[in-house]
Amino acid sequence: MTQFSFVRDADDAIEHVARDSAIGLDTEFMREKTYFAELCLLQISGTGGLACVDPLGTEGLERFWKRLGSVDWVVHAARQDLEVLWQTARILPKSLFDTQVAAGLAGHPPQTGYAGLVKAIFDVELPKTHTRADWKRRPLRRELLEYAAEDVEYLLPLKDALAESLDTQGRLEWARADSALLLEPKLYEPDPANAIDRLKGARNLRGRRRNAAALLATWRERRAIDRNKPRQWIVRDSVLLDIAWRLPSSLRQLATIPDIPPRLAERHGKAIVGLIQQSERDDGGYRPPKAPDESQKAMLRQMQDVVAEAARSLGLASEIVASKKELSAAVLNDDRSGRVFTAWRRELVGGQLLAML
Repeated sequence: MTQFSFVRDADDAIEHVARDSAIGLDTEFMREKTYFAELCLLQISGTGGLACVDPLGTEGLERFWKRLGSVDWVVHAARQDLEVLWQTARILPKSLFDTQVAAGLAGHPPQTGYAGLVKAIFDVELPKTHTRADWKRRPLRRELLEYAAEDVEYLLPLKDALAESLDTQGRLEWARADSALLLEPKLYEPDPANAIDRLKGARNLRGRRRNAAALLATWRERRAIDRNKPRQWIVRDSVLLDIAWRLPSSLRQLATIPDIPPRLAERHGKAIVGLIQQSERDDGGYRPPKAPDESQKAMLRQMQDVVAEAARSLGLASEIVASKKELSAAVLNDDRSGRVFTAWRRELVGGQLLAML
């Protein structure tokens, strides 16, 4: 049975991070009824053992958040954990070691899960029986807390094992550099202007209908943020796409669209019709992705071959060296901001790709 402390006192929470320069960290959160994730539990491992800090039942955590942000974090697949902690307390770690990032660079399959990595390195099976738990409910059952504590129990040993392997391969600084890419606050700030990228089915729209979809998606995103409600609670994707397809020019036409909630038409009909009218003039600043021509397709294939060969020589998956998305951005949009053109990747293969471009 995993030994841990359930912490509901701010001073006790500070004590669990005060003695360490680096801690293992994980979070449990809920976002089914909100736009922003609600932090429900924070798990920490360090020299003081394992602790589950209750942010919902603990007052005066300001000093704890400040201390937490002054140490190094070891996290597995850190992006969502960093997002919820940034949006909750405006903190990021002093430095980050992402064990999923490190595992990929050490030759493990991309996106290896925490339990899979613990099994691969330590031959320990971790149960995954509470992945759909209601973490907001209080009191939390003992078995839930034990399950949560296990998610940080092996983080520091994993970091040590991976760091040793990477150091032997000359890749430890690669892992640190890739982990540091996640410490950019703008990654965790919502951008309504890009909301259409999350609208399923929008890629099938063209011309004015796409303009309308972009404007409507941005409007919905802003309302979801302002009200802290899931975007689907504001307008379902299917209804939003139907509005963009039909392009209603009046409140009467809007009201005839199947499945449109009457309350939506009553409360926001004028705004929606106004956006439809605006779509005739502009797209709200959104530009749809370009389709590649034959020469660009050929260039993209050549670049993918170069990346695949470089990855194969290192025993890595191609996507760890460069994703198809960043290669496509370079070919289609002359975008050289992708990871493959920076740091260790530039020396490995990025310089060669730039020469090809």
